[in-house]
Amino acid sequence: MNILFLCTGNSCRSILAEATFNHLAPAGWHAMSAGSKPTGQVHLRSLALLAREGISTEGYYSKSWEKLPVTPDIVVTVCSSAAGETCPAYLGSVIRTHWGVEDPAHVTGTSEEIDLAFLTAYRILRTRIEAFLALPLDELANDRPRLKLELDRIASLLP
Repeated sequence: MNILFLCTGNSCRSILAEATFNHLAPAGWHAMSAGSKPTGQVHLRSLALLAREGISTEGYYSKSWEKLPVTPDIVVTVCSSAAGETCPAYLGSVIRTHWGVEDPAHVTGTSEEIDLAFLTAYRILRTRIEAFLALPLDELANDRPRLKLELDRIASLLP
């Protein structure tokens, strides 16, 4: 199963989710990320955070949803509607869910405050990814309605 973590810029949240998911996922499950308007670069604080967490950053880059290597089975948008961001709509017969997370790239303040925003986004995404991976994935892969319900339920989990 292929999961696409989708946001606008593909520089922070979707990259954090992609790398974390691939670090934790069992065989047969793979994540990718993309943006509707990619910035063209991964935010350096995202890369530093992943490295501190022991997650490989090799091969991750900011890319458009128009150039995916495979068609996803599941699309998880991570834009934050609370921040007034518009999440891109992915067309196709995929399972869609929304796991809104505030964009740490837009946080201003001290270096410590900005680092905390990145860490908060990472922890929220990791909590949701771990909850997803704790599900009976083999069973759910063949039960799309139940998988959709579980993905939507996970959207509200916080660390």
